[in-house]
Amino acid sequence: MLLMLLYTVQACTQGNNDKSDQMKYNKLTPEEENVILHKGTEMPFSGKYDNFREKGTYVCKRCGAPLYRSDDKFDAGCGWPSFDDEIPGAVKRIPDADGIRTEIECAKCGAHLGHVFLNEGFTSKETRHCVNSVSLEFIPANTARTDTAIFAGGCFWGVEYYMKKAKGVISVTSGYTGGHKDNPTYEEVCSGKTGHLEAVEIVFNPAETTYEQVARLFFEIHDPTQWNHQGPDFGEQYRSAVFYRSDEQKKTAEKLIGILKDKGFKVVTLVLPATKFWKAEEYHQDYYEHKGTEPYCHGYVKRF
Repeated sequence: MLLMLLYTVQACTQGNNDKSDQMKYNKLTPEEENVILHKGTEMPFSGKYDNFREKGTYVCKRCGAPLYRSDDKFDAGCGWPSFDDEIPGAVKRIPDADGIRTEIECAKCGAHLGHVFLNEGFTSKETRHCVNSVSLEFIPANTARTDTAIFAGGCFWGVEYYMKKAKGVISVTSGYTGGHKDNPTYEEVCSGKTGHLEAVEIVFNPAETTYEQVARLFFEIHDPTQWNHQGPDFGEQYRSAVFYRSDEQKKTAEKLIGILKDKGFKVVTLVLPATKFWKAEEYHQDYYEHKGTEPYCHGYVKRF
């Protein structure tokens, strides 16, 4: 038991490399550097995306990570692009140095975006991300550059922890899926009465990684031979499952499971069609990052 514990701790430590060392950033103009790196602000009504209504995705000017969808953009009349929601896990909120406002940054590279304001009455979400145009790049709807994978592998804290470190992964969101109740709470899922599993939604860049590479990692950071539990966590919500979003994803998952079974692993991972993914409560997002600890029931084990 002691040997197994030491191996798990070692595996967790090995996965704790700084992903920023591997990032390649876009070259910035002096104006962009002033805002993105030095937290400046562009003049109101001067940005190219202030009065801009095309359909698509707004990405970080510095690293290219998707940040906002055009469906969440609205006209606040303030002179800067405004959004009432962000792509899950894409934006980080930090108390501003002035002690009053809340700064927003790209969660992937730390680029300064602007500030977020609450309870102003602009939309039903009562949120306004006030963003500098120079911090953004727009990708039209017909040229999307991301794909999504959904996996359940025990406690979503540990799966999120390792997936966020993978090359090409843009964002990881902890949540619930596979059940029959709309917008379930953590307590309801834990009761076993909603049918939901704890899962993660992974947005990745197909130019940097593939669905198969992400899926291979999934099978190596949790134990796919455990049924209705993962490590010390027991319950149907901890079941192992792949929720495929296309026939290609289904075939990939089944291929990988076949490889593992040929190696002697008694895989019990379910392969199911993706259903509605419900984002978990905020305190579940980036759990280990906020707590400053490492997963207790997940660790990397090479299986392929």
